[in-house]
Parts: sequence; structure tokens; C-alpha cells
Amino acid sequence: MAERILIVDDEQIIRESLSFILKKEGYGVEEASNGAEALKKHHTSPYDVIITDIEMPEMRGTELLERVANTTPQTFVLMITAFGSMETAVEALRQGAYDYLLKPLNFDEIIYRIKRLLEHRTLSLEMGHLRQELQRKYDFGQIVGDSASMHRVFDTIKRVAMTDGTVLLTGNSGTGKELAAKAIHYNGLRKQKRFVTVNCGAIVETLFESEVFGHKKGAFTGSTADKDGLLKVAEGGTVFLDEVSEIPVHLQVKLLRAIEQKEVTPVGATDPIHVDVRFVAATNRDLKQLVEEGKFREDLYYRLNVVEIHLPSLMERPDDIPLLARHFLDKHKKQMSRPIQGISNEAMSVLMSYHWKGEIRELENVIERAVIFCDTEYLQPEQLPENLYPRTGQKTTFFTGEQILRDAVRWFERLYIERMLGRYNLDKKKTADALGVCLSSLYRKMDDLGISVK
Repeated sequence: MAERILIVDDEQIIRESLSFILKKEGYGVEEASNGAEALKKHHTSPYDVIITDIEMPEMRGTELLERVANTTPQTFVLMITAFGSMETAVEALRQGAYDYLLKPLNFDEIIYRIKRLLEHRTLSLEMGHLRQELQRKYDFGQIVGDSASMHRVFDTIKRVAMTDGTVLLTGNSGTGKELAAKAIHYNGLRKQKRFVTVNCGAIVETLFESEVFGHKKGAFTGSTADKDGLLKVAEGGTVFLDEVSEIPVHLQVKLLRAIEQKEVTPVGATDPIHVDVRFVAATNRDLKQLVEEGKFREDLYYRLNVVEIHLPSLMERPDDIPLLARHFLDKHKKQMSRPIQGISNEAMSVLMSYHWKGEIRELENVIERAVIFCDTEYLQPEQLPENLYPRTGQKTTFFTGEQILRDAVRWFERLYIERMLGRYNLDKKKTADALGVCLSSLYRKMDDLGISVK
């Protein structure tokens, strides 16, 4: 469909001339003799581009620009002006006009500028669409959970997202820390800028300083040009420091300065450069313990830990397992175009009874694998990996009636104790009280059933 252009000018010869050349280029062109007429036409059916004179009866071009910019920001406006009205044209640019055209009009130049404008408009709309998709992808609906612990996570993310405060995400590997970091970014003040991940555990220590803080040409062998570090690449956006505990100790003070002073000194440089980024860090280790061991700076720890968000393990929220399993089933069956209706009770009981050491990441992998092998209406236990079954891969479940009574009781005891531990946030004393047993009995039972928690 051809782009629609409205030409607004009280001089008929200008309207007709512009209309003639733009129609020859394949655009859909209409005309208006003043701003009021143009605004009425535009409100009826908005145009992609409006080319308007500044000085006109009934409504000046600058007023038309203001009305259009307020109601239809995706419409681009070009101003036609005489050389003597340049100050007005410059002011129009400040108010949101895309460009201006000087009289007498050069038609070849106008065609070139229109093409550039429409290319820019297309890219802007695509970028806006991509940003919306990213925001939908990383909105709170993508962090699945209905447990009390997850509602606390949601509430905290909503509060910190619209601030610039530094956030520390803690929790086991696979609990969704990066997803939470992206939710903070894409629902926050800096969502129009970049989200840059720095995997502190994956960068070779000798290259860490150069990769993160940048370097100058000639700083070391092989540095043939200046290079911006990842902190500078993220200018205006968010830096996600994944596995922050792995930052080399001698570089932690440099990161502290970047957070506190908003500046870094590239390798080989003598003067610092300014960086404007928000920091979100994540770790699966106990940073307090590392501070006590001298492996992590105490001042950096407190600077990162302005707001801590703990991502609970599946053991802490076992009632979310069915919700997560169905979420991943919906995701992967759509990707693979598989007509699977759901998960059978027997398969769900296996998922509920398994101790997910790999957390949510492992659960998703299991569901994805099951979708690949599923040729039935509902996922069945035999489509799950054998290591999920109790007693070393034995393909039976509590619901089938094929287990001996002793194994069935052990299976239920393990499941029930894990759920109670999750309900009381792994507090063994409270769990023992709720179960009506002494703490030592709970420890013996956990050891007998192979339940391991910190």
C-alpha cells in the first residue's frame, strides 16, 4: 500500500506541483489549502507524511504541527519556509517537525528527502514494534508463579523497575535471575536503551578489564584500535552483571568506582570517561560468606545490595511446578506445532515428586524433550526422562498401583516433606513443628529420604 502524503499550502501552484511529482513517484497524495482543512482531513484518516507551509490563513503551519504531534506521533511533518523565516523553521524542528524545505522548492531534493523520511519512519515503527515485543516478552506475565514467595518477587520488581537503584538478584542457578533482570529493565525508565549482559564467570580473567571497561589503541599487544567496554556499550541502558561473584578481586574496586562515580578508565588511558548505566547483578553464591573469606570486597557488596531480590527455588514453591509445566508445554507445543492437550495426572505426579536440582531451566528442558517424543493427546510418564522416576529410573508412579507399599509411602513422605520445607522457606525448625516431630527426627528423615537443602 502506497504511503499517504498530505500537501498543505495556500498557494495552489505549490500544491499542484508537489502533488504532481509525488504521484509520479507512486505515493498517494491529497491537498489542503490551509491548516484547518488539513487537520479535518487528517483526523478523518491520518496521513503518513504532512508537508505544510508555515504562513497560512486560518491556522499556521506551526499550530498544525503541534496538533498533529499531540494526536498522531507516527505522522511525520515537513515544514515549507522561505529563507527569511529560518528562525520559525528551527523552532518547528524543536517542536517535533522532521525536516524543513526551503523556497524556491527543488523537486529532486524533495523526492530524495521524502524517500529518506519514509525509510526512517519505517525503521522507527519497526523499532517501536520490537520494543513492544521485548516488553511483552519480559513483562511480569513471563515470570510464572502464583506462590506467596513469587508474589513478593513480583511486588519488589514493580517497585524497583521505575527507579535507578542497584539490584542484587540471588538464588540457585536456573531460578530465572536473568529473566527477572530483563523484567526490571524492560519495565523501567531505561527500556528504550540497551540491556547488556556481562557474564562475569565466562570472561577470561586476563581479558576481563578490557572487555568490561574498554581499552585504548596500543594499550597491549594486539590492541590496534580503541575499543569501548561493555559498560560504555550499554550507555543509557542497563548492565546485567551475571555471576558477579566471579569478578577478579583486583578489578572489583574499578567496578565500585563505575557504580559510585559513574566513570571508568579504559586500559591504557589516563583520564576516566563518563558512563550512564543502571546496574543489576546476580549470583548463586553467598556473597556475605565470600566477603568474610576475603574473596569479595565488602564495600562493593553493600553497593550492589541496595535492593536484594531472592528468586526462590522450586523446593520453596512446589505448588508452582504444575503452573510452570503447563506454561512450558504451551510454549514448546506451539513452536513444534504439536496437538498436545495437556499433561496426564501420572506424568504430573512424577514432575511434582522430582527434586529439581537444575531448577526452572531443568524443568523446561524436560518438558521440551517430552513434547518432542509425545505422540499422545496428553504427556505420559514414559515420555519423561528415566532419571525423574523414584528408585533409579523405575518407570512407575504412585498413581499406577504398581509400586510396592513401602516405595509408595517413601515417595509420598519425600514429596510431603519437600512441600512443607518450601512452605516454610526451608526453615527446618518451623517445618518440624508443623509436622509434629522434633528437629532431630526431621533431619534423620531427610537424610533417609535423600532430601538435601542448605
